[in-house]
Amino acid sequence: MIQVCPKDMPAIRILPDVVANQIAAGEVIERPVAVVKELVENSIDAGATRIEIEFRNGGKSFIRISDNGKGMPPDEALLSLERHATSKIREAADLNEILSFGFRGEALPSIASVSKFTLRTRAEGWDHGTEIFINGGKLIHKKECGMPVGTVIEVANLFNSVPARRKFLKTDPTETAHITYTTRLFAVAHPEIAFHVVDSGRTVFQSPSCSDLRDRIGEIWGRSLADDLIPVEAEDSSLGFRLSGLTAKPGVGRSTRRELITMINRRPVDSRTLGFAVLDAYLGRIQKGRYPPAFLFFHLSPREVDVNVHPAKREVRFRNDAVVRRFVLGAVSDTLSDAAKPASTEKASVPEVTPVKPQDETVEPTPIKPATTPTPVPRVVPAPQRSSKTKVPVARVLPVAPQPPKETALPETEAEPASAKAPEWKLLCLLKQRYGLFETPRGLVMLHLRHADQRVRFEQILATFDQEEAARQQLLIPIPIEFEPLASEALKTELETLNSHGFEIEEFGRHFYRILSVPDWMAPEQVEAFVRDLVDRFRQRGGSRKDPKLTWELVARLAMEQSYQRNDNMSHAAAQKLAETLLCCETPHTSPSGKPTFSEISWSEWERRFGN
Repeated sequence: MIQVCPKDMPAIRILPDVVANQIAAGEVIERPVAVVKELVENSIDAGATRIEIEFRNGGKSFIRISDNGKGMPPDEALLSLERHATSKIREAADLNEILSFGFRGEALPSIASVSKFTLRTRAEGWDHGTEIFINGGKLIHKKECGMPVGTVIEVANLFNSVPARRKFLKTDPTETAHITYTTRLFAVAHPEIAFHVVDSGRTVFQSPSCSDLRDRIGEIWGRSLADDLIPVEAEDSSLGFRLSGLTAKPGVGRSTRRELITMINRRPVDSRTLGFAVLDAYLGRIQKGRYPPAFLFFHLSPREVDVNVHPAKREVRFRNDAVVRRFVLGAVSDTLSDAAKPASTEKASVPEVTPVKPQDETVEPTPIKPATTPTPVPRVVPAPQRSSKTKVPVARVLPVAPQPPKETALPETEAEPASAKAPEWKLLCLLKQRYGLFETPRGLVMLHLRHADQRVRFEQILATFDQEEAARQQLLIPIPIEFEPLASEALKTELETLNSHGFEIEEFGRHFYRILSVPDWMAPEQVEAFVRDLVDRFRQRGGSRKDPKLTWELVARLAMEQSYQRNDNMSHAAAQKLAETLLCCETPHTSPSGKPTFSEISWSEWERRFGN
């Protein structure tokens, strides 16, 4: 069937340059951070050893990038604002030899078409600089100016000429967080360059040039993270591959991939090939569902990688993914294997703070406290002396003599002793450190120990939400903790809810916090890891300020994941108590994730099977 074009359909015409540039800007310049990324890449290509990034209102109202690179003479400065004007390539074959960051010649005209754009630049050998001002893609003036060698670019009122795109931008804190995170990536990728980042007149971070990658990571991502990393160095001259950088020690993990950073020929990119190779190297060396922090530099011939597959150059494509994956997997695996022996030797000499357990060293479940049960008051005992490599010590919290009971908001049915409500379950044996077999008046019950303990722990923590004053334990020494900007904004949103229900976390600087107290159900040595994981969950799902109970349910779900593991040594008495406590729960039949906690076969069913 032949489709006929409508009579009123306009004729095909070539778009004006201004409109074409604005369309191109939609591909290259998605949000303010894309402006920063493109301009910083140009500064690096210009040989800058000092780059300053200043912005306001998340980059929406103002962005300025200053560098001390080689600059441009007047004619080249004007030419740089034409589409596809570049000094990086001359012919199609040059695309196979790209070693620079910006090479398409689209960034500057695209940015200038959707903003008030000012370019000031001066090349070596010129006694004056050149200033060019463009508003919404239209040249306003070009004149001489005084300035040192280098380039300064100012971008004001981004997307004012394209209001449809501006309304899709996020809040100022979110856009600020994206800019800060991206500049951190560039700073880590280029430790030889000094970076200074200023947000609304306040320095976000300032890092001088340095030769040591660990020092740069410590300055930008925090010293605690830098101390958890070990060096990686591998090379295959036959393939032209080289991998260097730092990766996490065995056992060190995060709940997200945010700190698994890969650079290809010093270009920060998202590479599934490298990312999955690193994750495969950590199989059996890190808890399932966790991600190792890593800062890895992969160098190879530009002919073996295509960096031109994405408009914003966030992704790359390798000529041979399988070969790259095997090399990276082998390099990281060998590094972790070499680190295992010294790590085990060192571990023996470092005293650790462990949670207080019963005298028989078995794991007791955490029962839901009835309203009539006295509430223990914790007392703070100094932690053992730790080595200089350990993080800030915390307090051990030991229960003391019971004090007068406090009112709780637990359901009335939970105030009764378990034996008064629950059927009599008698433990027969424990199987595979995972199941408990019970005899009941109705038949035989197989209890899944971990699922049952998760249900008990989950409902216990949820019940504390309705308490007027949540029980908390004071840390002997506050734990300082630093977050990247997006995570910091997520924590700030939920801080009031957390501090009202057992936590005491206070701001201690820009993106820095101090943990002073935690709920009494949390082991002190788990505090930092738990808070980091919790903030990652907040960041992933967005704020829940309108319903604090949803926030607390997220806390409870994360806490129950730390519940009984199959390799824990649960005693018979603990398993018996767990079963009794489980049957007092509101939803005893399933874990919080919906998995069954027990399975029952009645005596009548046994009789039927045996033909009685």
